[in-house]
This record gives sequence, structure tokens and C-alpha cells, in this order.
Amino acid sequence: MAADSPAGGVAFGVSARSCRAAGPGTPGVGKTTLGKELASRSGLKYINVGDLAREGELYDGYDEEYDCPILDEDRVVDELENQMSEGGVIVDYHGCDFFPERWFHIVFVLKTDNSVLYKRLETRGYNEKKLKDNIQCEIFQVLHEEALASYKEEIVHQLPSNTPEDLEDNINQILKWIEQWVKDHSS
Repeated sequence: MAADSPAGGVAFGVSARSCRAAGPGTPGVGKTTLGKELASRSGLKYINVGDLAREGELYDGYDEEYDCPILDEDRVVDELENQMSEGGVIVDYHGCDFFPERWFHIVFVLKTDNSVLYKRLETRGYNEKKLKDNIQCEIFQVLHEEALASYKEEIVHQLPSNTPEDLEDNINQILKWIEQWVKDHSS
């Protein structure tokens, strides 16, 4: 999968001690902002898969059409395996279908209104095809469907991500979920 292609979702993985969650979303929906802020407030470790891939050169070619490298998903999974088994991790990426199901206890799919998303992606300088394909991906909820196909339906939750208020609400909701998960799984 191309590292910025619209075909993926994000794995926004939250892992409190051994608790882990994923959070797919089209590029531009606010995954990184949410993931970093959640890590800051929860004390969990934040991993951006795009950064991890760049640093480790975890690529399998280049996608000329989308003007981005193609992620070597097997190498990414190998690179993350130990950290995920330890837990306490937030994983941020726009695709989630290649991550092992055992990695996540909950999946939060971020969704943004198309007009808001269009402006965000345009600001990033996406070419016309990349912009159009990512908007279509959001319209057809490709990443939500991908998450539902990859994980148990009861652990997949969709969250709005249009405004700063949505960000705050999402952080609070996820922090409450983490707190409850930790209580439920304490020995």
C-alpha cells in the first residue's frame, strides 16, 4: 500500500499497559493530532507508522501516481511486534488491515466532513488525483469498512473529527475507555 494512498485506514493503537487500540482514518482527519495529544495526557507511547517507515526505510518501492513510497507492511509489522506485545502504545497510521487482530482491543475510526477534509488536504498540497481519491475514500467510508472487516465489529467505533471540540470530546472518550479497560483487566 502506498504510504499516503487512500486505500488504507489508520491504526491508531492505544495500549494501556497491555491494552491496545487502533484508529483508522483518511489522511487529514486528525489522527496524528489526536494520537499525540492522547499520548501526552495518558502517558502511553506514541508511534507514527509513517515516521517509523521513513526512519527504518520500510518501503517496497514508490507509487508515482500518488507521489509517495509504498509501505512494506510485513517489515512494519515485524518492526512493531515487540512494542505491541509489551503494550502501552498508541499506533498512528492510515491503514489498519495489515495489523494483526491480536494487537488491538479497540479501534477508533476518525471521520471528517468532506468540506473540512478537502480544505485540510488542499492545504497539504495533495495533487488533484490524490485529493479526489482521499475524499472518495471518506465519502464511501472505506476505512471504516476496512476496520470492520479486519477486527471484531464490537471493538470498532467511529468518532467525528471536524472541530477542536470533537478532538477534546474524542480524547476524553478514549481516556475514559482506557481507564475502564485498565480497571476491568487489573488483577
